[in-house]
Amino acid sequence: MIAQTSSSTSRVKSLIDFLEERVAAQPGAVAAKYKAGGSWKDLTWQELAQRVRQAAEGFVRLGVNPGDRVCIFAATRLEWVVAELGVLAAGAVSVPIYASNTVAEVAYILENSGAVLCVVDHDQPDGRAPGRLQRVVQAWPQAPALKKTVVFEGPTGDDARIVPWEQVASGTSTPDLAAERKRRTDALDLTSPMIIIYTSGTTGNPKGVVLTHGNWVYEAQGAQQIALMSENEILLLFLPLAHSFAKVIEACWLSMGFCVAFAESTDKVVDNCGEVHPTTLPAVPRIFEKVYNKVVADGSTAPGLQGRLFRWAMAAFEQQASARMEGKPGPMSFALAKRIVFPKIKSKLDVRLGGRIVRFISGGAPLARKLAYFFDELGFEILEGYGLTETSAGSCVNLPGRNRIGTVGPAFPGTEVKIAEDGEILIRGPGVMKEYYHLPEATAEAIDPEGWFHTGDIGEKDSAGYVRITDRKKDIIVTAGGKNVAPQNIEGMLKSHPIVSQAMVYGDRRKFLSVLVTVSEEHARKLAADAGVAASDYADLVQKPVVQDAVKAAIAAVNAELPSYETLKRWAVLPNDFTQESGELTPTLKVKRKFATQKYKSILDGFYDERLME
Repeated sequence: MIAQTSSSTSRVKSLIDFLEERVAAQPGAVAAKYKAGGSWKDLTWQELAQRVRQAAEGFVRLGVNPGDRVCIFAATRLEWVVAELGVLAAGAVSVPIYASNTVAEVAYILENSGAVLCVVDHDQPDGRAPGRLQRVVQAWPQAPALKKTVVFEGPTGDDARIVPWEQVASGTSTPDLAAERKRRTDALDLTSPMIIIYTSGTTGNPKGVVLTHGNWVYEAQGAQQIALMSENEILLLFLPLAHSFAKVIEACWLSMGFCVAFAESTDKVVDNCGEVHPTTLPAVPRIFEKVYNKVVADGSTAPGLQGRLFRWAMAAFEQQASARMEGKPGPMSFALAKRIVFPKIKSKLDVRLGGRIVRFISGGAPLARKLAYFFDELGFEILEGYGLTETSAGSCVNLPGRNRIGTVGPAFPGTEVKIAEDGEILIRGPGVMKEYYHLPEATAEAIDPEGWFHTGDIGEKDSAGYVRITDRKKDIIVTAGGKNVAPQNIEGMLKSHPIVSQAMVYGDRRKFLSVLVTVSEEHARKLAADAGVAASDYADLVQKPVVQDAVKAAIAAVNAELPSYETLKRWAVLPNDFTQESGELTPTLKVKRKFATQKYKSILDGFYDERLME
């Protein structure tokens, strides 16, 4: 365990202890902001703790016992956190389910975890999938241990197994209930299982990662020790609360006492930034890609002198980014662009993001260096971190004021990182999971006898201890010529072009590399409109020459920066974007390579058909 940050934290044995200490220290301070009835509401630490205690006693009344598993299946919202902390205060174990999971995925997690209860929000079907309550009902026959489902809002119907959240959260406390809740909370210690997070499963069934209260107490104290955040922050949270990255934020929130504003939805992030004026925004790289592409799309299509200046400035930035990657001085043209054009870009972004952003924190997937350079040149600091669900997400992170773009920073205090002979990153420390749930052989395979967790990622570490990730071990492509290629690097370069939404590089044991591309519909429609071309739908749009030419130009620009054996020789624009619903993406927006390879096998095989290449 890392050095304690105060005499009080030495007594902390669970996240509930953090909450109780926060209430004792600053009961009237604002803990959370949430939107209700069209306006933002404040919730104090004392009010939050009271809601958590009521929820815990409600779960006890429903028959939840210490050690029972309780699933939470909802979008990110304040009630999720209240429910989860209530589960923990009742001595039970939280099992989060991604809001986008299918019926089959929900059924698997409910059954595999042996959950006795599921808490769900009552979203409406969107035409592509049934609502979450409907998905639980459809999965119920495969989950024999499931007794009841609690619904945050909306009608519960005549099924006695489905109960409203008010029955849990608004019941009357009794001395016996309060005493039982306290007994269960006091019985928690650092070794107690706190949460089982199911990996998003790019291949095969997901595994349940068992993480303890000690894992998350460690994460919170480590982040506090390196001053990743402070108690004066306002942090906008939109990350899925089923993801370990969001769990780090949750633990830090309870430990440090800053204010968390719960975004209405991912689509409302920018609007919500302008309303709550956050100082810190944790996000996945896809968000930064979208912001960058939006800036480039808007600036490039601006009329007259404004558009010409923007295009000139971005051309200079491209040279600057290349120079920085090679450790060389940038061009004089960029120094001029940074004085004339970049302040205007920064000003517009500042307004859209609320004007108070001090830092971004990036995790969940690799961040393209070009994007990091872009935000850095604007004066925004993106602190990229690294970790896996199995290591409680926060294993390495760049430090405020000591950011090294292209790395994921040094290890958290108390965590060790070493590089194996084959380049694999190994991690040992208090953040490493307890086990895979009911999978002793998989646990023994992942954690060696010396306690090193084998990440499956390839990387390197510099003399200052900063770690750089180069690729996933299983994703590395070995061409027919014996060259090793990291596809994620190339994909990241492609996605930094506004026309590209997703990309999957292919070519293992092939003579050359190829790529499947999906396009940004918004940017493609702008290109088509400017060219006076009409398109009926996405599939029609991507076939237009102006769109195909833009993709071809993006691929050519990336190829110009790659060695010959990494260049993309063949490509195709798909008639649909990758989505979670259609199966190509995990809930954390990573491409399911095995699934996509099988789904688009005929296209990929066609790239290498000698008859078609003549």
